Amino acid sequence: AVVSTQSTGLKMKFSIIVLALLSCSALAGKSGKQIKALQAEIGAIKDELKTMGETQESRHAALLEKIEALQGELSKVGAGQDKLNALVASKCDKKNSGTWYLGMNINPADGHIFGYTVGWATGVDIGSADEALTKDYLSANVWVKPANYIAIVRHQQGVVDAVKVFKFKTSAESLLTRFGLPNMNPGRQIVTSGGPIQESVADTAENLGDDPIFSVGGDLAFNWAYTDNGCRIALTGGHLSEVNANDDNTHGLGNNYACNPLTNTPNGADWPHDISNIQDCPLQSCREVRLQGTDHGPGPHLKSGPVYGNYAIYVSWDAESFPQPGATLSAEIGL
Repeated sequence: AVVSTQSTGLKMKFSIIVLALLSCSALAGKSGKQIKALQAEIGAIKDELKTMGETQESRHAALLEKIEALQGELSKVGAGQDKLNALVASKCDKKNSGTWYLGMNINPADGHIFGYTVGWATGVDIGSADEALTKDYLSANVWVKPANYIAIVRHQQGVVDAVKVFKFKTSAESLLTRFGLPNMNPGRQIVTSGGPIQESVADTAENLGDDPIFSVGGDLAFNWAYTDNGCRIALTGGHLSEVNANDDNTHGLGNNYACNPLTNTPNGADWPHDISNIQDCPLQSCREVRLQGTDHGPGPHLKSGPVYGNYAIYVSWDAESFPQPGATLSAEIGL
């Protein structure tokens, strides 16, 4: 706009000088020197107009060059965004791929007691494939599979009710290794970190207030040994008894209040039980430990209670997510 205004002003000045020349040529009294001076000024104005035109062309070329450069940068940004989108897509595909294998199912009211010393450390087959999701079950083949992820699934007759998925801190170990004798002494391992990488609960799920897995947060604790007590799977968000405490007050899956938890040896048959709910019931002041179902020894403090569901334990080498509530379970689940 400034260049245009200057150009217009010069053109007006040029017109005035031309008129003056015409007038001068008509006046006899004017000298030749005045005419030459006016002609020189006209020449200067022409040169200035030419220079301004060249400047405008130069500015125009510079602007075009800058636009091309910006378009190049925009193309680079677009290519980077495409790479980022591809990376995100690949991560999502990985998260939603892999295979889950059923290692164990606990039914707390099927007549079989899955206490601390039964199956976990030995990895022997328990139950049958036909009833793998309706009764107590352990797959010896899955128990020895190296795994990086574990899913604990509460289900109703094989339909997912709630699920938590965790990534193990130590990779490529089997459940037999994680629950076996070498890891039982001294036991008390926190085997995951950062909490669950997936937690999904059905809107219709009930009995969540004291569920041993879904009412508390934190990470998975395995082989929680304290005096003559043991709990195979507990959550760090619940109460974890001190190693010398004889308080019968750590609650979870696979329990016994009378055993040697370091050697997998039961001390009688009174105190094993499948599932104890989250509660504060120390032995010194509490004589009613709330359990799920009827699968427990005759110890007088163990109290049968409602069954919240079956609890299935799945493992995977590479699956980071599990089917959502409402999905139907099977012994092997491919994503």
